[in-house]
Amino acid sequence: MAESDLVVHVVDDDVDVRKSLGFLLATADFAVRLHESATAFLSTATGSLDGCIVTDVRMPGIDGIEFLRQLRAGGHRIPVIVMTGHADVALAVQAMKEGASDFIEKPFDDEMLIEAIHSALANRNQLNAAHPQSADIRGRLSTLSERERQVLDGLVSGLPNKTIAYDLGISPRTVEIYRANVMSKMGAGSLSHLVRMALIVESRP
Repeated sequence: MAESDLVVHVVDDDVDVRKSLGFLLATADFAVRLHESATAFLSTATGSLDGCIVTDVRMPGIDGIEFLRQLRAGGHRIPVIVMTGHADVALAVQAMKEGASDFIEKPFDDEMLIEAIHSALANRNQLNAAHPQSADIRGRLSTLSERERQVLDGLVSGLPNKTIAYDLGISPRTVEIYRANVMSKMGAGSLSHLVRMALIVESRP
């Protein structure tokens, strides 16, 4: 099935956000469905779901985290991209642990979202597959210094740089340097990529 035949479901309680994302994705040749809430989406989600979901993490009623849980409880393996505010790193990490395929921080570049959707659609059949890169990730982890590993653990726990700095007794600027080193050594292009790699290793003893 071609990507253009797959539906991108936008789930957001903000009507302006829904409309702007709907326009953006339609111009990028995606088939788009707009939903005003997770409840509205789940009420129509029967049978197999194709495509992917783009949802806000903060919504009244069923929020993004609970939405992910209910999708998984219903047996839906559709990839989900979660949109988060800059201060919601902890929620974003929690979303990844609940099965989100990616998260993207607002405000984001249009191309970044489109790229994330393309990636989610391309990898949708691998959601249940084993992770052959697990050994490779462990190899990269072994190259981290003790301090870099501590910073990584903080990031994967959803802690902001300032909190990690306080916990480790170093400056936020030093944390930024360690964070950049971790991203480079791990070959991570984004925080969500880094978190995903760490979770892959965590889930396989």
